[in-house]
Amino acid sequence: MKKALLLFCAPLMVLSCTERKAETAAPASTKDTSVTEAPHVKPDSATAMKNWEAYATPGDMQKLMSSWDGEWTGECSMWMSPDAPPMKSQTTAVYKTILGGRYSESMHTGNMMGMAFEGKGLTAYDNARKVFQSTWIDNMGTGIMILEGKWDEPSHSLTLSGKMVTGDMGDGSQTDVKEVIRFDDPDHQVMEMYYSDNGKEVKSMEIRSERKKH
Repeated sequence: MKKALLLFCAPLMVLSCTERKAETAAPASTKDTSVTEAPHVKPDSATAMKNWEAYATPGDMQKLMSSWDGEWTGECSMWMSPDAPPMKSQTTAVYKTILGGRYSESMHTGNMMGMAFEGKGLTAYDNARKVFQSTWIDNMGTGIMILEGKWDEPSHSLTLSGKMVTGDMGDGSQTDVKEVIRFDDPDHQVMEMYYSDNGKEVKSMEIRSERKKH
């Protein structure tokens, strides 16, 4: 679609007087001064320190993540296409909180499409922005998937969204993805992964896991 080129020309105002020399007025300013952006004011040192302590101190959401600690075993179902039966495999994941209870680190192993699978996740709750953040890497690619989202207390679920490289295209193109992790009870979780196909949300993976008792 061709973009329209809009040209704005300020009118030339000429003031004339029969008893004196003609003068040309300067063009009027087109700058909109009706809205003035308030300057960013830095807090005093005591307030800044208080804000930083609140940002760095683990709270309820970090405590929630620590409740995931332990070894989980599960069954993975993966759909290569919506109309195909899922490929099933067994998975193992070990969750542990790190850096003073601020982050949740998880190591995942299993078998995927006949190959040994290994992946690593890192989840954080940003106290300042009030959002969960998640990164994911595995031996099936070379990039980092970054997701953000919110915890929903009534459903005991975490919904994260972002983008993922579609490696099969070979051109670095990405697709929208959504990950939903639901805890049916403290020892059972369900992870579902969805991707966008021409604007339609398609389920690609489901892992049902149980915490291993020791």
